[in-house]
Amino acid sequence: MPDNTKAASLRWLAFIVVSLFFLFEFVARIEPSLASSEITQYLGLSNAGFGVLSSVFFWVYAPMQLIVGLALDRFGVRRTVVPAILLCALGTGVFAASDLVLVAGLGRLLTGLGASFAFVGALYVVNHQFAPERFALLSGLVNAAGMLGAAVGAVMLSSAIAQFGWRQVFFATAVAGTLLFILALLFLHGIRNEQERNDDLLSPLRKVFRSGRIWLIALIGSLYYMPVNVFGGLWGQQEMMHDHALSSLQAETAVSMIFWGMAAGSIAAGLISDWLGHRKWLVIAGAICSALAYGAAIFGPSNNLLSIAALLFIGGFFGGGQMLTFAMAKEGESADISGSIIAFVNMIGIGGALIFQPLLGYLLDLQHGDFSLAVSTIPLCLLASAALTLLVREQRHPDHISAA
Repeated sequence: MPDNTKAASLRWLAFIVVSLFFLFEFVARIEPSLASSEITQYLGLSNAGFGVLSSVFFWVYAPMQLIVGLALDRFGVRRTVVPAILLCALGTGVFAASDLVLVAGLGRLLTGLGASFAFVGALYVVNHQFAPERFALLSGLVNAAGMLGAAVGAVMLSSAIAQFGWRQVFFATAVAGTLLFILALLFLHGIRNEQERNDDLLSPLRKVFRSGRIWLIALIGSLYYMPVNVFGGLWGQQEMMHDHALSSLQAETAVSMIFWGMAAGSIAAGLISDWLGHRKWLVIAGAICSALAYGAAIFGPSNNLLSIAALLFIGGFFGGGQMLTFAMAKEGESADISGSIIAFVNMIGIGGALIFQPLLGYLLDLQHGDFSLAVSTIPLCLLASAALTLLVREQRHPDHISAA
């Protein structure tokens, strides 16, 4: 009994560490945007140049997902996630210390390289350390940590940057990451796929690429996540100011409700899904409800901050069902390639930003600054994800069913 209790405690400690890593990664991801004018001026950049500098993170993060999945399936967590935490912290520190654009770019590259292991590594721990019936709930908790990092961290860090300066705050973030690295060294032990591995290194990736079902679910996840990538991450504040006459602060407050909603919705969707033992119809219902909420917030006549914020919270809440796509994808295949599946689905979801963010900008220019056509893609993408989910056959591989 004591051994079982100790093992359970170690599992939960590992879960807390990897969840904190995802929160830390999310903070490191958005940090430069909180001091954009100061950094732009200090490094002598144009706005376009600053955009390129910040985006180095995503250009590394997205393609790295394929390598992350293979590495986790082959080497486990300790030999991948632990050094990744240190890389992420080091990159933040290099960025803070930089006086040259190239050095700052190196810092963003290192940050994105380390951060690429955070989300998938956390879900890998959930998949291999907890019962299959807990996957959706615990993966929802992981996602909630990242969303809260975006919602709360942005406010706290903005205040700290205003008081102490961006360099000091970025250095403090790097120190926090180093402390997390030490915790990971202590508590991330022996978490790896225990199945026999006689195949070659690229075998999991070949299995993923050959599965039309995984490709379909990855596309569904990307369409479902599109409002967070595009409206929450880039265009939402401008649209709220332009079409709803909100101030900059009011618009930022309203859009932040998407992340609060996602945090709550990820947990709720996971809890209900694990209780019911199903994913598909929750994804369909969630995407439709999210589309209705975003449509009402964006195209509704109200200029009232409270009502718009409430609708965006609801849109984010039902958007939390997007986390179930990871469970749907990995539960149809054997556990020995779960890391590669989760990483692939995450890559397509994050990679959607590289398409949808400039697409909305193009549509905005096409309409001479009128947001109506551009933002109509948000509910349309959600409805498309619901329609495509109808084509998915829900299935469970024996590896993802607890032995009775």
